[in-house]
Amino acid sequence: MSDKHILTVSELTRQIKGVLELGFTNVWIQGEISNFKLHSSGHLYFSLKDEQSQISAVMWRSRAGQLRFRPQDGMKVMVRGNISVYEPRGSYQIDCLQIQPLGKGDLQIAFEQLKQKLNDEGLFDEDRKRSIPEFPNRIGIVTSPTGAAVHDMISVFSRRFPSVELIIVPVKVQGVGAAQEISDAIRMLNSLSDIDVMIVGRGGGSLEDLWAFNEEIVARAIFSSAIPVVSAVGHEIDYSISDFVADLRAPTPSAAAELTVKDRNEVVELIRNFCYTMSNSMTNSVESYKKSIIHLTKSYSFNRPNDLLRQRGQHVDELQRRLEQNLAHHFKMVRQRSASLSARINSLNPRSVLRRGYAIIKQENVVISSAGATKVHKTGTVEFHDGIVNIEFKGKKA
Repeated sequence: MSDKHILTVSELTRQIKGVLELGFTNVWIQGEISNFKLHSSGHLYFSLKDEQSQISAVMWRSRAGQLRFRPQDGMKVMVRGNISVYEPRGSYQIDCLQIQPLGKGDLQIAFEQLKQKLNDEGLFDEDRKRSIPEFPNRIGIVTSPTGAAVHDMISVFSRRFPSVELIIVPVKVQGVGAAQEISDAIRMLNSLSDIDVMIVGRGGGSLEDLWAFNEEIVARAIFSSAIPVVSAVGHEIDYSISDFVADLRAPTPSAAAELTVKDRNEVVELIRNFCYTMSNSMTNSVESYKKSIIHLTKSYSFNRPNDLLRQRGQHVDELQRRLEQNLAHHFKMVRQRSASLSARINSLNPRSVLRRGYAIIKQENVVISSAGATKVHKTGTVEFHDGIVNIEFKGKKA
């Protein structure tokens, strides 16, 4: 024994540690998660096992915060990491650098986990959702200023109800920081006055492209909005967390515009029908009173002795007075309704807006809504209420 070097437990552990940590780096392991624990420090601790063996695993908070999904017991995963030795217990473990679920992708799992969480909290409850105003005057739009979606919505609004006012808040709709910009824009629109309804969305794309609308921060901003929200994300087959929490889900941005405003031609036709119905009702009332009077004058009571004739005559006078009052009241109501309908019809005419000093600027037959949309050294037109003037765009003001 004297000729041999006797190791302490610590010395042996350090030697084993050196062999394992240098020999097993950047390894991939496949297995099932068990004994999962999220520590208050933010670190993840769990075991990775198969039919015969298991290994302890840890993922430190700095990397765990980058996971899109929450690992759970029973989930089958692939783990990439380095083998390390925890010296106080002399046990080895894998220090996880990356965790990938088997089967469903991490985005799909994250989507399902967040959907279940928010549903349990009541964010999707139908009884809390509000109806969209029937005739909105100002509509807020949160979307990309350069995407096709915003141009499609503007085109639909111009065609269906051109007098509506649009407040467009430009945001990133994908990539780093997009979810924060979208949630900030929702809160900003809520700070304005007289916004009747809000559309939040973008055009189609992959699940990765649409992911900003699956972020919890956006869902909670929509839930907290005092303004009714229409979610219009992607195509008809695409569903996002925003769709479930919004007051109304539209299959596309164009459909959101269709659902938000009525067709002005339908509104005008509705007013015409109302006027026709009101006129018929008045005519029928007058005819009914005429028939009543004729019936009274031909009744037996008028042929009875003079005392009854005087009583009936007094009754006829009273009926005539009430008839005149009712007719006067009816005609007054008709005049008031006609004036109201005339004012509403005039408000639908976009030319009435131009008479107040506004103008429509076009370039290449496209309405210019901002200075950034103009093309310098190109001609265009300015439409006033009494005519159109040709102009040339010299340059942009900084």
